[in-house]
Amino acid sequence: MPLFGKHNKNPAEVVKTLKDALNALDKVDRKAEKEQLPTTLAKALKVQEDVSKNLTVMKNALQGANQSDSHAEVQVSQLGQEVYSSHLLLLLVQNLSKIDFEGRKDAVHIFNSILHRQIGTRLPTVEYLYLKPQILFLLLSGYETPDVALNCGAMLRECIKHEDLAKLVLCSDEYYNLFKYVESVSFDIATDSFSTLKDLLTRHKRLVAEFLDLNYERVITHYQTLVTSENYVTRRQSLKLLSDLLLDRANYNFMSRYISSSDNLKLIMNMLKDKSRNIRIEAFHVFKVFVANPHKPKPILDILVRNREKLADFLSRFQLANENDAGVEQFNEEKNYVIRQIRELKQPTAATASPAGVVSLSGVNSVAQGGGGPPLPPPNLSSKESSE
Repeated sequence: MPLFGKHNKNPAEVVKTLKDALNALDKVDRKAEKEQLPTTLAKALKVQEDVSKNLTVMKNALQGANQSDSHAEVQVSQLGQEVYSSHLLLLLVQNLSKIDFEGRKDAVHIFNSILHRQIGTRLPTVEYLYLKPQILFLLLSGYETPDVALNCGAMLRECIKHEDLAKLVLCSDEYYNLFKYVESVSFDIATDSFSTLKDLLTRHKRLVAEFLDLNYERVITHYQTLVTSENYVTRRQSLKLLSDLLLDRANYNFMSRYISSSDNLKLIMNMLKDKSRNIRIEAFHVFKVFVANPHKPKPILDILVRNREKLADFLSRFQLANENDAGVEQFNEEKNYVIRQIRELKQPTAATASPAGVVSLSGVNSVAQGGGGPPLPPPNLSSKESSE
């Protein structure tokens, strides 16, 4: 059976037919939206059906490339070249919201299949997208359109598996829109966009370390909105990701700057008082990094010393929600270590106040200005407490 169906269209014809159908859909959709006439709406539906049929033809063609057929491989290679030269990917993403539900799924399959094309060691679609970053940014802005948000997210995450494309997104102003999308009122969009944010901040370690180092202030300003979000899931996920970033050796410079800020410490100490046990546990995994730092800046040390007894007492009663949890032993070891470190804290003498090689304290507010950190209330970890 011919790779492109019974009509035996060649790759150029398949791409041209789909491109013409997408252009027609864009045109008739604009007209239908403006006129709101039954005849125009019916025509728009007919064109939408044509687009879906052509998407199915192309999807089947790409699936045929998986067969051990040299002729099929040649045709799919030609198809890829036609897609690039016609800029079909851009047109497809631009009109994604106008395509019907099944057609969108086929569009995602087509996009990702072409993305994974490899010729020797080359990834031609990655090279193409690198030169057409507007496609990446269109996918990112897709989170603003509920009907296609998850489709766009799926395609974008496939793109950022490639470091060059991830760098384009990270180093753009558009990247910071992700923090807004994570706060979406739609649970699906918030969850999906957080998955994209997490992938961008964890997949390519060397790239991420450099990015965080160069853009620390801007990233933290946006990230704090997630940590302090009114949404429980957002707070919990962002705290978990923050602790992962801080504990990753590749992010040493980022970690050093974060744990040198008394404002950050106060924020995390307040999180230790959250009504949700899970939030408190995630906050603890950030807090322990402040305590474990052997060269604490004076503002940090002052806060910890001032709250030493309250912290030690609070943490001594701090438990996992389920004491049969597989991680309880490690958690208790870490908790006991933190308690010992806190109990042993004392103000340094003048001779030891500024050891060589420590993180710079310039720009950090003194405790006198910052109020000495938030007071901690007596812990209340009874079984009646929220165990979210």
